Amino acid sequence: MVTAPINKEAIHRAGCPFPGHTELLAERCGVDKVVMMLAGERLKVCLVTTHLALSEVPQLLSTAEVLATIRITDVAFRRFFGLERPRLAVLALNPHAGEGGLFGDEEERLIVPAIDAARTEGIDASGPHSADTLFHFAAAGAYDAVVCMYHDQGLIPLKLLHFEDGVNVTLGLPIVRTSVDHGTAYDLAGSGRASEKSLVAAVGMAETMAENM
Repeated sequence: MVTAPINKEAIHRAGCPFPGHTELLAERCGVDKVVMMLAGERLKVCLVTTHLALSEVPQLLSTAEVLATIRITDVAFRRFFGLERPRLAVLALNPHAGEGGLFGDEEERLIVPAIDAARTEGIDASGPHSADTLFHFAAAGAYDAVVCMYHDQGLIPLKLLHFEDGVNVTLGLPIVRTSVDHGTAYDLAGSGRASEKSLVAAVGMAETMAENM
């Protein structure tokens, strides 16, 4: 399934109880936990938390949520991308990975236990890596995916590299679902300036994922 952009305000006003396609599909498929992945040829990022205020991220992070995101990402890359042992880089929340607790303790308290648990299950997860340096190596091919703690931590580098051809992929569903990595852009309608590249990339990625199932 490849979905086009959706206006969340419009469906909310229409009385739809779901904020978007992802939540609707998760409910229809009977899935409690899904992972939002934004992907391009050079970089793929998977988010532990998505659309919420930055101030809420530390409160909503947990070892269980980080571990669940790692697990879903690992399973999806094996199933849909044909990788026997995906290389997953798990980011820190704080600058310099907390600098030994000087800049926060979420790394040692929440993220390290999740990585350790994943590794005992045979998942090739490493970290927590400092976000200010890790993306350089990920974009160069050192990792198959980056597990990010919050929305902008992953989407800023992703859109820097893949602004026009990024793909939104929902991991954790029993079906293939991709979408464009942009909104409805009503301001561009009829102007001849809108790009079709993200939709073309979404169709291509869905085809690749389906072939690997």
